[in-house]
Amino acid sequence: MNVNIELLIQHGKQVYIPAVQEGIVWTTERKGAPGQLEFKVVKDNLLEITEGDAIRLKVNDTNIFYGFIFKLKRNKENLLTVTAYDQLRYLKNKDTYVYENKTAGEVIEMIASDFQMQTGYLEDTGFKIASRIEANISLFDIIQNALDLTLQNKSYMYVMYDDFGKITLKGIDNMRLNLLIDEETGENFDYTSSIDDNTYNRIKLTYDNEDTSVREVYIAQDSKNMNNWGVLQYFDTLKKGENGQAKADALLSLYNKKTRNLSIKNAFGDTRVRAGMTVVAILDLGDIKLQNLMLVEKCKHEFKESEHFMTLTLRGGEFIA
Repeated sequence: MNVNIELLIQHGKQVYIPAVQEGIVWTTERKGAPGQLEFKVVKDNLLEITEGDAIRLKVNDTNIFYGFIFKLKRNKENLLTVTAYDQLRYLKNKDTYVYENKTAGEVIEMIASDFQMQTGYLEDTGFKIASRIEANISLFDIIQNALDLTLQNKSYMYVMYDDFGKITLKGIDNMRLNLLIDEETGENFDYTSSIDDNTYNRIKLTYDNEDTSVREVYIAQDSKNMNNWGVLQYFDTLKKGENGQAKADALLSLYNKKTRNLSIKNAFGDTRVRAGMTVVAILDLGDIKLQNLMLVEKCKHEFKESEHFMTLTLRGGEFIA
């Protein structure tokens, strides 16, 4: 398999095509982290690069990564290890925001405008967050809180990612790939199942109603799983205007299940795959036979001159990263 790699680094007005050693690694995660590119280049007298320089990667004429150098590591053999991130790296900045009546897409647009970041397609989630105070936390967390609230209230997931230099937001149904992961396409897998993390069979939400001076309590539970696993309770308070019972029911639907972790190692590479995409997985895992649409929580591509493999962390059904 021939892999046509085009890697460019722009330093001021100069554009370099560096001599890359040992391949290129591109990593994406569904939430809370920017896309990352890492590679090694030979440092000679002609190559002048520094932190902040722009990097563009294309593979087989497909746009893969656009970002900026954040770290340079040197050794005595004149090898530079370059670490670059896409513009989501700037969402690690902290700030305070107070906003009302905004969708998650509008929150992204607001933050991107304030921090001079480029946006692309931002899907309308159809869910307005009534009011929110976010004090001294990262921009990643502010946006993720908006996406989590949308998920809890709509039982539908949206994914934010950087699409070659533009922040993008899409619903999970628009992130599907016609790609099969099975014993033939994946070299190996790691699989665990648990009720220890992110599993709840009883949801309890409360709201202190100042108008009536009454504490309202909303509960959703699964008696069968409470008998099987004991009581695993999720507790939270509600804000004014939230539908308590609908939110409790939605949370029970999300969390009333085992969490199963599945990682696929050294699958055949496909440049379309990134965190947030969904793929079809058919695998015999021992206690279950998996045949399901799976969400890619983390994806690591490794590109070499004649090889392209990827390692995937998958979630779907009872699976969670």
